[in-house]
Amino acid sequence: METSLVSQFLKVYTFYLLMVVQLVFCIVTYDKKAIIINGQRRILLSGSIHYPRSTPEMWEDLINKAKDANLDVIETYVFWNVHEPSPGNYNFDGRYDLVRFIKTVQKAGLYAHLRIGPYVCAEWNFGGFPVWLKYVPGISFRTDNEPFKAAMQKFTNKIVEMMKSENLFESQGGPIILSQIENEYQPEREALGAAGEAYVQWAAQMAVGLNTGVPWVMCKEDDAPDPIINTCNGFYCDEFSPNKPYKPTMWTEAWTGWFAEFGGTIPMRPVQDLAFAVARFIQKGGSFVNYYMFHGGTNFGRTAGGPFITTSYDYDAPIDEYGLIREPKYSHLKEFHRVIKLCESALLSSDPTVVSLGNYQQAHVFSSGKGNCAAFLSNYDSNTAARVVFNNKHFNLPPWSISILPDCSHVAFNTAKVGARTSQVRMTPTVSQLHSWGAYSEDVFSLVDSSTFEAVGLLEQINITRDNSDYLWYITSVDISPSESFLRGGQKPTLNVYSSGHAVHVFVNGKLSGNDAYMHIIGRTASRKHFLYFLLWNSQFSGSSYGTRKDTKFTFTGPVDLQAGTNRIELLSIAVGLPNIGLHYEEWNTGILGPVVLQGLNQGHKDLSSLKWTYRVGLKGETMNLISQHGASSIEWIGGAVATQGQQPLKWYKAYFDAPEGNDPVALDMRSMGKGQVWINGQSIGRYWTASANGKCDDFHYAGTYRQTKCQLGCGQPTQKWYHVPRSWLKPTQNLLVLFEEIGGDVSRILLVKRTTS
Repeated sequence: METSLVSQFLKVYTFYLLMVVQLVFCIVTYDKKAIIINGQRRILLSGSIHYPRSTPEMWEDLINKAKDANLDVIETYVFWNVHEPSPGNYNFDGRYDLVRFIKTVQKAGLYAHLRIGPYVCAEWNFGGFPVWLKYVPGISFRTDNEPFKAAMQKFTNKIVEMMKSENLFESQGGPIILSQIENEYQPEREALGAAGEAYVQWAAQMAVGLNTGVPWVMCKEDDAPDPIINTCNGFYCDEFSPNKPYKPTMWTEAWTGWFAEFGGTIPMRPVQDLAFAVARFIQKGGSFVNYYMFHGGTNFGRTAGGPFITTSYDYDAPIDEYGLIREPKYSHLKEFHRVIKLCESALLSSDPTVVSLGNYQQAHVFSSGKGNCAAFLSNYDSNTAARVVFNNKHFNLPPWSISILPDCSHVAFNTAKVGARTSQVRMTPTVSQLHSWGAYSEDVFSLVDSSTFEAVGLLEQINITRDNSDYLWYITSVDISPSESFLRGGQKPTLNVYSSGHAVHVFVNGKLSGNDAYMHIIGRTASRKHFLYFLLWNSQFSGSSYGTRKDTKFTFTGPVDLQAGTNRIELLSIAVGLPNIGLHYEEWNTGILGPVVLQGLNQGHKDLSSLKWTYRVGLKGETMNLISQHGASSIEWIGGAVATQGQQPLKWYKAYFDAPEGNDPVALDMRSMGKGQVWINGQSIGRYWTASANGKCDDFHYAGTYRQTKCQLGCGQPTQKWYHVPRSWLKPTQNLLVLFEEIGGDVSRILLVKRTTS
């Protein structure tokens, strides 16, 4: 009995001792120098990997590659719209399994930074907000608005409680050491004035009140209230300082490249400049750096925002869209991180002494007086190398570079001297190719049925579709008198369609508008060039017009073939991702808002805007679920050679293929197609669009201040040629590919390719 009591006492004692140890040691705080984990200051190097932009089968490999690159932290946003697609209905399965992702980070022995937001921007559809949020009565986004704050708090609390229930915060022994509330709010706060300030104060108090046991940050928010840490985002952050002297200097987004938009070039960022920027930040006292992105990934489905953001979110990241290492960026940064870790003790135990070495040259020296010494020798001249003297030694500094001396004596790394070779990427056609093609036309003549409705005038698109489809039909009729002069050989009437949507295809009596149509874009000239490229490539495309990411307002202007009697005008308005940034973007309109005017009649012009219009949400093929095996089997497809003949608009195609041998990443080469969407075994690969890249492609020189307009690639080629097909989505045989082509293309030339690097 006595032994039993002693045993029980020891168990209880051990339990409480462990609790005390956890409370004492599993704690994250900060001071002016750094984030402090379990009582120890840390230089933390982090990389963004967004869980929905890859697959669960890829996560472990991606995270381990980040670890091998000497990173300490994985940073991710939390994407509200995929987790709560309708109010109170949550989805944390598959690519959205946030707990599994964080546990994969933990398994690798890394920390996590959870950027809850829940506004994320991120070139993500609607900035991460669910579209239903727009229709909450009385709501106004990201301001001192009670309906919005209630919804935001409910979701934030949902995520925090989920993490707590799995013991995933560092205060519970988990990997999460930081959380973020809101995101890049300063422009909105300044525009909103007192309401913005009140909202920031509320968001900070709400977050801290959730008692996660880890610090909260606000990026790009100079007025982040205590104890929230304000942080920097940008290409360079060496001029950034926190808003209080007792907060650490943190960089939550060091941009490794930039995103791409359909019809634009591919921005690349030289690794020499990226390493130079991070070294500049650290030598000024920075102690936390996160690369955005370390793996960019893919905007599967309709998740890309913007609009006009490409399906690829590669971001010129050290790990490419497919999960392969990109050299020399990966290895150069890996070595850079190794050397930074050698300097960690000196960096965290002293403030830098700055010594001038020349007009554009400096030394930042960290010396603790305990034998720890590290020096950063910088040359800010973007054209000329410099020879400097430091500690009675001569050092050669290339232009726009920093040499790091972990012992204040020997150079261990220079940001401009790249030892790794450049990756050679190959996209090789596989033995397995697409076969058994079938075609099915989206019948424009039978659009009106029980699923359509009528209204007088032109309606806003998202109010009707609720973003359940990219597509909305606007249909009306116009009567043409037999006495119209154009019917006797005169000039055809012209239709003007003014749109706030992203694209429109114009049909008259079931046929795409004529080949001699032209367009006028309210926006930048490049959009017209996109159109002309397509016009030359496919004459049927002349019945279509497009906006741009910077200005979605545009006008279709083109001659139309009308006949005596009743004529039906069918306008297919298309969204290419909802806006993700801007003050009160929930109030922005999308779709054909008019006017819609017919010109060139005997009476002059006829405004169709106030007529009765019929509306149809989505495509018939979407309603029939043609992307699934069951839906594809429910109709008769045109087969054989006929299926791949012609380049007709609004056509569905299906084919089958076997999974390629091996483990190399797989993609679809879509260069023979126009614009549309594609699915594999019912899973959406995303939107495709072979718009030609227009811009200025210059030489790839690293020196000098970088902006996303520098170091452009791909001029004259489709912005995106290849579309990632995750291996985990494939079966060994009989994989079903379904695509919807809007403007016409040659499906017989679509290739299944493997991506390899060497």
